[in-house]
Amino acid sequence: MIIRGIHYHVDIYSEGEPLILLHGFTGSSLNWKHLLKEFSNYQLVLIDLIGHGGTDCPEDPSRYKMEEVVEDLVCIFDELKIEKANVLGYSMGGRLALSFACIYPDRINKLIVESSSPGLQRADEREKRRQADEKLADEIISGGMERFVDKWESIPLFATQARLPFQQRNVIRQLRLQNSSLGLANSLIGMGTGAQPAWWDVLPNLNVPVLLLCGELDQKFCDIAKSMDQLLSKSVVNEINGTGHAIHVEQPRIFGKIVNEFLKSDFK
Repeated sequence: MIIRGIHYHVDIYSEGEPLILLHGFTGSSLNWKHLLKEFSNYQLVLIDLIGHGGTDCPEDPSRYKMEEVVEDLVCIFDELKIEKANVLGYSMGGRLALSFACIYPDRINKLIVESSSPGLQRADEREKRRQADEKLADEIISGGMERFVDKWESIPLFATQARLPFQQRNVIRQLRLQNSSLGLANSLIGMGTGAQPAWWDVLPNLNVPVLLLCGELDQKFCDIAKSMDQLLSKSVVNEINGTGHAIHVEQPRIFGKIVNEFLKSDFK
C-alpha cells in the first residue's frame, strides 16, 4: 500500500468492526500474530510502522515525525474505507495511537493504550530525551543491528521477559533483527518520546473510551497510566499482576480477555 509516497506493509485478517494494531519500537505486525484468534471477531489491521518490518525506511528523519505518521494512519484508514476504528497501540505504537486520537478523535471508536504515554510534560525533559535518542540512533548506525539488539534486550524495561521460554525469546529477537538500522535510527530521531508533542493538556478534551493497560512490574508506566486516567473523562486503568512492559507477550490470554471485554462493553 503506497501512503503519501511511502510503501506501507499492512496485513488484514477476518471481518467485522475494525481493530487497528500498532506495534512497539523494534517490532512489526508479526508481534501480534499470536493474538489473531483472540480477536477473530474483528477486522484486524496490522501495520508495520515507518522504518519497521516490511514498510519503507526513508532517509529523511523528518518523514518519521509523529505528526507525519498520524497523517499516514489517516490515509490508511481512508484507503481501507474505514471511517472509525478501535485502535490498540503498544509502547511506541501506543504513543502513535494517543497522538492519532488527540488529533483525529472522530476517527476513534475505542482506544486501548498498552504501556505507553502521551509524551513528556516538560520541555527540558523532552530535550534531554531527544539527545539520548539521537545518541542511541548514532550507535545503531555505527554498531549495527546485532550489537544494538543485544543492548536493547538488556535494558531494565524488558527484564521480566527473561522468564519467557528461550524459543519465544529467540523469536522476538529474530523479529527485531529483521529491522534495518536506518529505519530504527530514524524512528528514534523522528518519533521518539523526546521528539513528539506532549498531549497531556489535550487529554481532558478527549471524549472517547480509553483502556489504559500496564504491567504491575512496570511501575513507571503504571504511574503514567494512573496520571492519564485522572485527566481523561472516559477511561479505565487495568494493572496486570506479575507482568512487565509487554503484556501482550508475557500474558497473551489475559491481555486478549481484557481487551475483548472492553471492546464488547458499553463503556461510556
